Amino acid sequence: MKKALVVTLLGIVTIFAIIYAFVYFVPYSKGVRSGELIKISNKGVVFKTWEGEISQGVSGAQIFQFSVLTRDEEVIQKLQEYQGQYVKLTYVERYATFLWLGDTKYFITKVEQEESPHFRK
Repeated sequence: MKKALVVTLLGIVTIFAIIYAFVYFVPYSKGVRSGELIKISNKGVVFKTWEGEISQGVSGAQIFQFSVLTRDEEVIQKLQEYQGQYVKLTYVERYATFLWLGDTKYFITKVEQEESPHFRK
């Protein structure tokens, strides 16, 4: 009986580890988005995650929501510095996410300040 329980628990842990590794390490897509950085915040009760938004146009329908891994301190610092400015975000889209990683499937890996297309000379 104990052996069956141990084998079952090991099977469940192994399946969870495979699913986690797939979600975490296998990207669905990679890309770049630009817009005005309108929000960056550290939110959550049990799991604190960094979440943000950029506006890609005039209407509220063109809001791109993203997450940042807590270990990416340089990205978080740049996002806080560029708040309210036009930025270019490099991201990785995952198949899914877990509560402790972030709210969205889009994770920012690089931030660059850009000149707004609305104010170019």
